Amino acid sequence: MMSAWPLTVGRPMTNPTDVGRRAVLAAGASAISIAGCLDRTADEPAADDRFVLEEVADGLDHPWGVDFLPDGDLAVVTERGGRLLLVDTEEGDVAPVDGAPEVAAAGQGGLLDPAVDPPWLYLTYSVANDDGETATAVGRGRLDAGEARLESFERLHVAEPFYDSDGHYGSRVVLDDAVYVTTGDRQFKEFGPGHVSQDRGDENGATLRLEPDGSIPADNPFLDDPEAADAIYSYGHRNAQGMTVHPETGELWQSEHGEQDGDELNVIEAGGNYGWPITHTGCTYDTGEPVGEEPFDRADVVDPIYYWECGSGGFPPAGMSFYDGEAFPDWRGDLFVGTLAGEYLGRFSVDGRAVTEREPLLSGRGWRIRDVAVAPETGHLYVAVDDRDVPLVRLVPE
Repeated sequence: MMSAWPLTVGRPMTNPTDVGRRAVLAAGASAISIAGCLDRTADEPAADDRFVLEEVADGLDHPWGVDFLPDGDLAVVTERGGRLLLVDTEEGDVAPVDGAPEVAAAGQGGLLDPAVDPPWLYLTYSVANDDGETATAVGRGRLDAGEARLESFERLHVAEPFYDSDGHYGSRVVLDDAVYVTTGDRQFKEFGPGHVSQDRGDENGATLRLEPDGSIPADNPFLDDPEAADAIYSYGHRNAQGMTVHPETGELWQSEHGEQDGDELNVIEAGGNYGWPITHTGCTYDTGEPVGEEPFDRADVVDPIYYWECGSGGFPPAGMSFYDGEAFPDWRGDLFVGTLAGEYLGRFSVDGRAVTEREPLLSGRGWRIRDVAVAPETGHLYVAVDDRDVPLVRLVPE
């Protein structure tokens, strides 16, 4: 575990004021056992709402995504290695689900994001072709929670072309007016206009928009462009691993990994070019030189609403959720984003598209936070830690 955190600076697009972070949770707080299976650790953040950290289940292996059945206490959890799980959030019981798709579990690939829309469960995952190349796929099956079984699973769409890479699958899925899926740039390193993320005929480095059955919506932005893939909704992305819908505005928000720093929060617009790699605020890993132009100098790209520029230390982001529950009234409307290398849970106040970073939560534990989700019934905040033999935890009111 890290005993102290370096200063990491983020910049909102509308107000480029540096925002420092300070550790606010006691890493060495003791846990006491209650109610049989749950552990509770009392923490006092420098935030409006105090909370207790509870261990819901343990022994997970690189969990990637969390979603909830709308009624009752069951959560769906994916593990990157390929296991699909049902977790009883009150009892702590974990049941493997039969019928999950076969996945290409290597590198960053595997079984990735779940999204529940009863009776359907949508999943994103990496798949391989006969040549061993891989791609991001999305599919759905009927979830029988009582029998812990996924029935009649069907692959709906594969982001083509396949690439000889096991990185940057993107792979968040959100159900709104359509099915939205993020795809990564597959670690393509040709930083110029020929990059796959700038090729609208390539479904990688993009946000895809599909009908629930995998067909193409009639109002997708590039249907009239013979050079573009019909499923693309936005492009010019590097590797968006967080996506959520603003509960009041209905806007689609994403968190996106930069190269060396250059991490971003974006609001997604139909047909928008988000610039990677022709514009970027980060640098190359090997030289530390800027990648592309400043996004704010070009009218043909959509600017990030918040970003971590080169030299800031970055914020490698993962899953994200707006808080719209009742358990923490002072957090309502805030955006929570997991960070991987930063090893904490980021909290951001949001006013329209103006973003202000608040004090970090869950720092000092050495946790790479892969996903964060709000339980619909209780408003408790659930956090998935990306490692071997790790717990699923939740934040509940003190």
